[in-house]
Amino acid sequence: MSAKVEQPTQEFTGLRNILWPIHNHEMKKFVPMGLMMMFILFNYTLMRDSKDVLVVNAPKSGAEVLSFLKLFGVLPCAMIFMIIYAKLANVMSSEKIFYTLVLFFMAFFTLFGFVLSPLGPTLHASPETIEAWRSSLPSALFWPIVAVANWTYSLYYIMAELWGSVAIGLLFWQFANATTKVNESKRFYAFYGLIGNLGLILSAGCLNIGSRIGKAARDGGTTLGYSDGYVQSLAFITVCIIFGCLTIMYIYNWMQKNVLTDPNLFDQTQIKAKKAKLKLSIGESFKCIFKSSYLGLLLMIVLGYNICMPCVELIWKSQLKIAFPDRNDYQNMMAILSASTGLFTILFTFIGMNILRRCSWRLAALITPLMFLGTSAVFFLLLNYTRVTGPFVPINLGIMTTSVVMLTVFVGLVQNVCSKGTKYSLFDSTKQMAYIPLDPELKSKGQAAVEVVGGRLGKSGGAGIVSGLLSFAGGGATLLSLTPILGPVILIIATLWFLSVFGLNKKFLALTKEG
Repeated sequence: MSAKVEQPTQEFTGLRNILWPIHNHEMKKFVPMGLMMMFILFNYTLMRDSKDVLVVNAPKSGAEVLSFLKLFGVLPCAMIFMIIYAKLANVMSSEKIFYTLVLFFMAFFTLFGFVLSPLGPTLHASPETIEAWRSSLPSALFWPIVAVANWTYSLYYIMAELWGSVAIGLLFWQFANATTKVNESKRFYAFYGLIGNLGLILSAGCLNIGSRIGKAARDGGTTLGYSDGYVQSLAFITVCIIFGCLTIMYIYNWMQKNVLTDPNLFDQTQIKAKKAKLKLSIGESFKCIFKSSYLGLLLMIVLGYNICMPCVELIWKSQLKIAFPDRNDYQNMMAILSASTGLFTILFTFIGMNILRRCSWRLAALITPLMFLGTSAVFFLLLNYTRVTGPFVPINLGIMTTSVVMLTVFVGLVQNVCSKGTKYSLFDSTKQMAYIPLDPELKSKGQAAVEVVGGRLGKSGGAGIVSGLLSFAGGGATLLSLTPILGPVILIIATLWFLSVFGLNKKFLALTKEG
């Protein structure tokens, strides 16, 4: 929030105005926040890419399983977490909640990496057992059966998804919104993404090292019962996640001692005012949210992205498994995705930052749905071509000849990079700016509901569409076979997301003018 003692400000000129519009006295607050974002995204990328490798490449599994996990695993857990978080918010300080949640996630991923993962072959149902279940149960239950059979991988997937919502959408952004003014956010938030996406590049390097460790274990015959040595790769990734969690907590503790105690950077009366404010119950919180058309439009935007992007990603991952069946090779491709997304986001952040400062909030918020609509349309056209010709039919591109599935993987990679890059550089910044004019209660519990439940509800909504179609079509259906239906549905939802920005823009302008 606003500082108690305002520092003199002046307009930046020249390249400084474009590349680094941060005042020297603000560095003490800005740099550690950027580093915190970097290590949160570092961990999230490691978890996200690992969960996909584990679940998609599990025995008898495929990308189709992910839609069932999102709907029947992630969504209920997100709802339970929301209730627990609301209870904790009424009995614990925000500082204690931060440490408690980070330690909880660190403990789980440590347990998985060093205990559950090596025991996987004995804890999971065998491929023969899965086939026996498949033959004795309705075909519509095939993919849920696979998720249950590989239950530790499914649990890892759920926890990784929750980390993304909790650490990024809740812990980081609530802390940022509590310490940042609207005029600061126009300069700070895009650059948080800039520094944060260095974490994607750093994690890509760690994933690549982990992949090499796994291949060395495979070639050396020390695979602990697996065929590809991925257990050793995951152990290395787990060490990196532990390091990330410890670093996040250290930075947060440093800011509590050195930034929130500095009257030039933070107004302590805001903390007192927040503590004195009446706290709502979970039921009252939801009533308040549903009565707020402002939060309703924010929820629509969050739902739009979180329904559309995961659906496209699921289809891309199904093609990725066909092209790269080995888990270490699959992980290498995920590392390429993470590094490419990080680089694109960093480059686009400079553009986005100047759009935020020089243009309207509406224009900045519209770029992500426009990018998604354009790249997804091309991707679905190619998928329909792949569905007709088959994945391994050669295709001549003039400068080279490749298979249809490799071209599909490349186009899907570009779609992922461009959509996620604009999401990280502009979508997140504009969305978080929209929370700032709200009163503290709506900003806290309202944001928690929109980010955690809304985000998960969106992904689960997309997963519900996919899993419903898979169940209706039967166990032999694939994501590729559903693209003639999924493509138009996703593009229609993305169009509604695009239109919701206009309604929220009117309310955002009204609130900021009043403030």
